[in-house]
Amino acid sequence: MTAMSSGCSRYVQLSADEFRTRLPEALAIYVKAMQYPEGTAEQRAPMWLTHALREGWRCMAALDADDVLLGLAYGYKGRAGQWWHEQVRHGLTRRSGPEEAERWMSDYFELTEIHVRPENQGKQIGEDLLRRLLDGVGNANVLLSTPEGTSRAWKLYRRTGFVDVLRDYQFTGDPRPFAILGRPLPLDPN
Repeated sequence: MTAMSSGCSRYVQLSADEFRTRLPEALAIYVKAMQYPEGTAEQRAPMWLTHALREGWRCMAALDADDVLLGLAYGYKGRAGQWWHEQVRHGLTRRSGPEEAERWMSDYFELTEIHVRPENQGKQIGEDLLRRLLDGVGNANVLLSTPEGTSRAWKLYRRTGFVDVLRDYQFTGDPRPFAILGRPLPLDPN
């Protein structure tokens, strides 16, 4: 996975302490990439810090030659009792039945966040982060949620074999429709 043409000079797995140190930089990328309003970073910071304490948490970062963060991906082992798990299980059970919910959600890694600076998107960084983050994850499946609509993220997920698990789902407190996508692990070699 060569990334020299992308401006990325290296990929590193961040420890929880390194993640905390880079949190303002990571949240700035998140807000810009997702086109969220000012103030979103302050609301998300405590949640991201809590995520770093979850079982199986891991984080990959893409850095340029000056050690500037170009992109970040993290996730952890999904389990009952977590907000996202309960939301998705409820929606999937209602639409497809408890067997389908169990099939996807009994043993999965939640790809919680993956973001690349907009000026560095389309240069393989997102796919490299995704592949490196999921390399060696021992769960049966990986699941993620993404806003409905055409985007580079959608192209990445389709290219790497993600399929529809639940479409046009509305999370509590967010008016936008989301898609829940998933695939078995491990990823196919690229």
